[in-house]
Amino acid sequence: MPLDTSAPLLKDLINPAALTRVAALFGELSPGFDRRRFMAAASAGLDDLSILQRVHRVAESLALALPGRYADQLGLVVEAGPRLSGAFLNMALGDFVATYGLADPTRSLKALRRLTPYGTAEFAVRPFLRQDLAGTLRTLQGWTEDRNEHVRRLASEGCRPRLPWSFRLDALVADPTPLAPLLRSLRQDSSLYVRRSVANSLNDVTKDHADWVFDHVADWELDHAHCAWIVKHALRSQIKKGDPRALRLIGASDGAEVAIDDLSISPSQVALGGEVEIAFELRSLAPVDQRLVVDYVVHYVKKNGSPSPKVFKLKTVSLAAGSTLPIRIRRALRNFSTRVHYAGDHRVDVMVNGQRMASGGFTLTV
Repeated sequence: MPLDTSAPLLKDLINPAALTRVAALFGELSPGFDRRRFMAAASAGLDDLSILQRVHRVAESLALALPGRYADQLGLVVEAGPRLSGAFLNMALGDFVATYGLADPTRSLKALRRLTPYGTAEFAVRPFLRQDLAGTLRTLQGWTEDRNEHVRRLASEGCRPRLPWSFRLDALVADPTPLAPLLRSLRQDSSLYVRRSVANSLNDVTKDHADWVFDHVADWELDHAHCAWIVKHALRSQIKKGDPRALRLIGASDGAEVAIDDLSISPSQVALGGEVEIAFELRSLAPVDQRLVVDYVVHYVKKNGSPSPKVFKLKTVSLAAGSTLPIRIRRALRNFSTRVHYAGDHRVDVMVNGQRMASGGFTLTV
């Protein structure tokens, strides 16, 4: 029997058994909860819905089955947060707030603050930002000082201009200036979870306003490890492009006086589920030491046969004048929910400080 390399579907995380758990929990919380109505509404056409559509369906079904007005229902939804297992089911609680609570932002945002530790409310807070950017940002600014890292992370993640799986915040895509105080407040956060979000927020901004990001971080304390980490990851797209400003900020050399020797990509033909090894020697051509950012690019084959390049970080190295450094990495070729592989010839580029230095390839069979 051939190896099954397919990944489980995300949407199946909200299934009939999960819906039954939701109904049982809310039945315990409120004798007025209509379990039968919830199950009928939540289950209808479930097979045809994506994971985010299922999240929204749960929220809609809760609104139908919970007794009372929004304020009464909201209390039960918040009470369910710590007792409901499953990140996507908890996201449905946030979706309920976003769908039915826009007319009561003060109460609703307090609820999202309480819910986010159990299932991120990053998607749920965005309709409030779209409705009242300045007012919601004031609330998020207060969250940057919260003791809970999930709440601080929500402050940054929720207002990312281009958050994946969500709509763009067009006002912040056009002008990220309102984000500046919030991101600055988190620049030395002790939590990696929060710092990664701050870096992702800034990286979003680089797609439209790279100059703004360079200006914004110009006076950050780069001798502080947390600040330096955020800046490096925030500018990863610019680093991959070899932007001299980004390279200087992370202490890398402008340009790269190097050669790539003995590039080997093996095996030359690999089946889905296997892996390839990329190996080469990085040789200095400079009379002085260099600090270099080494990446590699895999040009994945899309369904229509065209290439889709994906840059992977390899390492940042200090290369002494005239020296040689062997580098080796293995890359798995398995299907994930975020990437499906297709058969064909895949080019691999070795990049140093954003410059393509050597290329090879392999053939993937499916």
